[in-house]
Amino acid sequence: MQTVIFIGLFGALGCLCRYYLSGWVYDIVGRSFPYGTFAVNIIGAFLIGLIMEFSLRSTLVSPQLRVGLTIGFLGGLTTFSTFSYETFRLLEDGELLIASVNVLTSVLVCLVFTWLGIAAARYI
Repeated sequence: MQTVIFIGLFGALGCLCRYYLSGWVYDIVGRSFPYGTFAVNIIGAFLIGLIMEFSLRSTLVSPQLRVGLTIGFLGGLTTFSTFSYETFRLLEDGELLIASVNVLTSVLVCLVFTWLGIAAARYI
């Protein structure tokens, strides 16, 4: 139950951070490119690498806190961080083909489903 509470609380914090951080970035550089989303994705990718590697090599971070930070906070901040971490691990393990398929299919399929969502919303 403690893990679920950590995920929920940290997830809420991640969502709020995404909102304020991306808004701040847009205020500074404008909206000609999705800079706010790009920024949170880069930060999330960095943080998941940092948190996972540190917590797996140290006893300073409990498994519940690690889950709260990665699934909760970073899941609220950006799911791109998880995608990046998993793809990096595939590359690190020498799984170039699987990593490439993961990148290509994830991007293409998500773009298709984004389009489908937009089309469905426009139909309603």
